[in-house]
Amino acid sequence: MNVPVLIPTYNPTERIIEVVRSLISAGFERLIIVDDGSRPECSPIFAALADIPQCTLLHHDVNCGKGRGLKTGFAYILEHMPECCGVVTTDDDGQHSPEDILRCAEKMEQSGRAVLGARDFTGDDVPPRSRFGNNCTRFVFRALCGIRITDTQTGLRALPVSYLPALAKLSGERFEYETNMLLEMKRLGLPFDEVRIQTIYNDKNSGSHFHPLRDSIKIYAVIFRFMLSSGLCSLIDIGLFTLINLLTAPLFSSTELRILTATAGARVVSSLVNFLLNRSGVFRSGKNIRRAAVRYYTLAACQLIASYLCVNGLALLFGGGVSVWQTVIKIIVDTALFFVSFGIQRDWVYAD
Repeated sequence: MNVPVLIPTYNPTERIIEVVRSLISAGFERLIIVDDGSRPECSPIFAALADIPQCTLLHHDVNCGKGRGLKTGFAYILEHMPECCGVVTTDDDGQHSPEDILRCAEKMEQSGRAVLGARDFTGDDVPPRSRFGNNCTRFVFRALCGIRITDTQTGLRALPVSYLPALAKLSGERFEYETNMLLEMKRLGLPFDEVRIQTIYNDKNSGSHFHPLRDSIKIYAVIFRFMLSSGLCSLIDIGLFTLINLLTAPLFSSTELRILTATAGARVVSSLVNFLLNRSGVFRSGKNIRRAAVRYYTLAACQLIASYLCVNGLALLFGGGVSVWQTVIKIIVDTALFFVSFGIQRDWVYAD
């Protein structure tokens, strides 16, 4: 099979030797083990792995994290195995059966798409830590990122070699890297499939280095980056709307004209700031800038019209004079439009 197996490991037990031998028996001919700065007591384990002809050992001098281990492996494959059709990543503790790893690799070979192994988290034998972490991140992925995925924490991923250049450059050194990988695949439009796999836990997942609180904070920090730019620009928009609305009160007798002027003036400034922030820091879209700008301002124009019609209509309903209620109405309307705009920007404006 022209698919190497990549196993990042940190302070492994002898179980990793069993994992490697079972993968070789399943038909895998090349295995890349990345030692992520394990303690000296693990040296006999790595010496035993080095004696296996199918194994290539890579070492980090210090513990850098699972994300760095994966990127080290991806870089090695791109340099030394460019002819392979892809790579399958798995954990070092036997949580994934050789049969499931082989099925994911074969499906990736056939489809040319990434394949993720998806565990069933509904069983009574699932450790609460794993169930809680997966349910939380699965909800956030679907609600905020538009990604429908069953197993957000899966370490079993078959990735085509064409995906690796982008993934090797991705930020994230530890467990948040695997979340970044999913977000980057979404951003670049790289498709993936899921394959249902066995749910295997050894000693209630005690060998896992995933810490729900610490690593979830890192994961959610990555995801909520999508929302910071729009939140900041919403504050700019509300502030400018209030200022312009008050300053133009002596100039316009018409409530409709004053609200239109305030809405348009505020939106011109806030939309420019929002576009620049989204392009460079949020969606990191370096391609098709002109297309993204046209799409963004098409969306901004529609959002401006919707905001004006809703704010003006509600202002007339509750009284036409200058009032703080107009700002309150503006906040309510634009909050609703914010979530609509977020989804459209994610899936259309900045989609490569």
